[in-house]
Amino acid sequence: MPPLRRVALIGLGLIAGSMALAMRRDGLASEITGHARSPDTRAVALEVELVDSVHETAAEAVAGADLVVLAVPVGAMAAIAQEIGPHLAPGCIVTDVGSVKQAVIDAVAPHLPAGVHFIPGHPLAGTEHSGPRAGFATLFRNRWCILTPPEVADPQAVARLRALWESMGANVDLMDAPHHDLVLAVTSHAPHLIAYTMVGVADDLRRVTDSEVIKYSAAGFRDFTRIAASDPTMWRDVFLANKAATLEILGRFTEELFALQRAIRREDGDHLHAYFTRTRAIRRGIIEAGQDVDTPDFGRSGVRDEGGAA
Repeated sequence: MPPLRRVALIGLGLIAGSMALAMRRDGLASEITGHARSPDTRAVALEVELVDSVHETAAEAVAGADLVVLAVPVGAMAAIAQEIGPHLAPGCIVTDVGSVKQAVIDAVAPHLPAGVHFIPGHPLAGTEHSGPRAGFATLFRNRWCILTPPEVADPQAVARLRALWESMGANVDLMDAPHHDLVLAVTSHAPHLIAYTMVGVADDLRRVTDSEVIKYSAAGFRDFTRIAASDPTMWRDVFLANKAATLEILGRFTEELFALQRAIRREDGDHLHAYFTRTRAIRRGIIEAGQDVDTPDFGRSGVRDEGGAA
């Protein structure tokens, strides 16, 4: 794939920063411009050489770009799209990295002019860290990126964006937006909410001290705290934007939890053993798919060297 002439990154956090570093590493873009709302973030992005130039407004950053990446919280998408719409070059590809797709389509698409190709995307990669210093070039290696192009999307534009993600090390799949939102409610959104809840329970349970929670945390609770350390603004927007699918999965989770409560209360060991045996197979499938490693620490050591944790 020939390098993109100019890429504009709107938002300069973990994902955009990792994209910039990966594109620089492999010569995938001749020029990278950027915009962030915070002056401090803009200064750091220049300091660590994520971008060639940084701009105070998104409109200035997208001028002349042939690819624009929206890497801002879902709740900010509409305002950004409205700002940049009049300044997008004909033939430009606009994509995003949000965890919800239908809400992003509804927010962005009305503000984009004819002749601009909107191809929503979602890289399933990340860590609990954020900000322009958090990125690293191998974040997307062997991770999945889901694209949700509309039916009228230009096939060449879709192929171009797919090739870029593959060049950065990602596996790419295509999916319609509503199905994406349901899948991610199962694999990401509901688990994050459960993690937030469990950490909140530990904080509220006054008979167990904070020092005991910290000192005696086993791997399960430790992973909950890793997830619960994620960006609160981003996850607030995700849950509100994907409300229907998240509530459906939480309803199913509640039913399963009640069944396990009943089995424990009745001392039904056969039910518990059968349930845990069935769910254990999911973990084996994740390892066999190369999305984690079978080590005693659940693959958490050296996570930045291995490409991050979804």
